[in-house]
Amino acid sequence: MLNKEGIAKRIAKEVKDGYYVNLGIGIPTLVANFVRNDINVEFQSENGVLGMGPFPYEGEEDADIINAGKQTITTLPGASFFDSATSFGMIRGQHVDLTILGAMEVAENGDIANWKIPGKMVKGMGGAMDLVASAENIIVAMMHTNKAGESKLLKRCTLPLTGVGCVTKIVTNLAVLEVTSKGFKLLERAPGVDVEDIKKATEGALILEGDVPEMTL
Repeated sequence: MLNKEGIAKRIAKEVKDGYYVNLGIGIPTLVANFVRNDINVEFQSENGVLGMGPFPYEGEEDADIINAGKQTITTLPGASFFDSATSFGMIRGQHVDLTILGAMEVAENGDIANWKIPGKMVKGMGGAMDLVASAENIIVAMMHTNKAGESKLLKRCTLPLTGVGCVTKIVTNLAVLEVTSKGFKLLERAPGVDVEDIKKATEGALILEGDVPEMTL
């Protein structure tokens, strides 16, 4: 089973040379720490940063340099800062190759709910709706079940939707899954996790084709 860092490390393998990547709040922000050193990747943050690097070491933080989740970050040589209009012009103009988001629920048809829980106050939907409406390659980083042990990979989302039919792949603490027209296709299982564990934790349709390999990090 993976922890949050393990999920981020596995997702980092999906990042290709030359990609422009938007990292959402939560687990996705960890991905920048694990990208291979031999490829060139530009990480974009919707608050107006292009060229994010890994998180800073303790004592080296600059409170003026933050990501969309208000966490302190580092920037790489050539990084740039700009306003929200420019940032969302990049996003809505489909100039981002890969979007990595957290989620509270994902449905078997690729719907995603990640911005609001009814009855709880939120400051706003943020840029997630722009990202899921514009991006063609969306990977979700999430835990497979909630704190009560209930599946977060559902037949249909129960929370307010952020986007419809937009998720392409999901990496959880248990597995890597591809969203297909028939449901969640199981691609890899986390170390120490067997297929039965994944079946029990998945409410939506789970597609199995042959032996499912254990993921490598």
